[in-house]
Amino acid sequence: MTNHGPEVFSTERLDALPLRAVHAEEMAMVLADPALHRFTGGAPETPDALRARYTRWESGSPDPAERWWNWVLRVRADGRLAGWVQATVAGPQAEIAWVVGTEWQGVGHAKEAAAGLVTHLLAGGTVRTVVAHIHPDHAASAAVAAAAGLAPTDRWEDGERRWQRTDITSGAGR
Repeated sequence: MTNHGPEVFSTERLDALPLRAVHAEEMAMVLADPALHRFTGGAPETPDALRARYTRWESGSPDPAERWWNWVLRVRADGRLAGWVQATVAGPQAEIAWVVGTEWQGVGHAKEAAAGLVTHLLAGGTVRTVVAHIHPDHAASAAVAAAAGLAPTDRWEDGERRWQRTDITSGAGR
């Protein structure tokens, strides 16, 4: 399996564009609120630190059986970046994550982006199971996962509940 990189996809209000190192400066501003790290740990990163991380992400996974796909979210109404979504794809499973900057929260961007990502992944014909791991106290992320069609399971990893959606029909007829 090669790392072909993510393809652009769009939702009603957002364009998901392949994340590149050149997005680091604007994304540092989007992700500057320390509150975004409440459940994941860490702190806001500088543009240089994000640029280094994004460069690694662009290079792809060192595991040839795994693909790293990352997108920035551009709000079409004003052209500004508002966050990111990502998928780590291994065989028929994708593990997803999302972050929307504080300024863009509360208006459904995270739900729209995550639902669009799940639709995009399942429509590709290879991914059949989508999972996310969510801190049990993070009600907003649980609502995003539910909006994307994922449901909580009884499985846990590093203190986070596994949410999952399996689409046995994706890729049918291909």
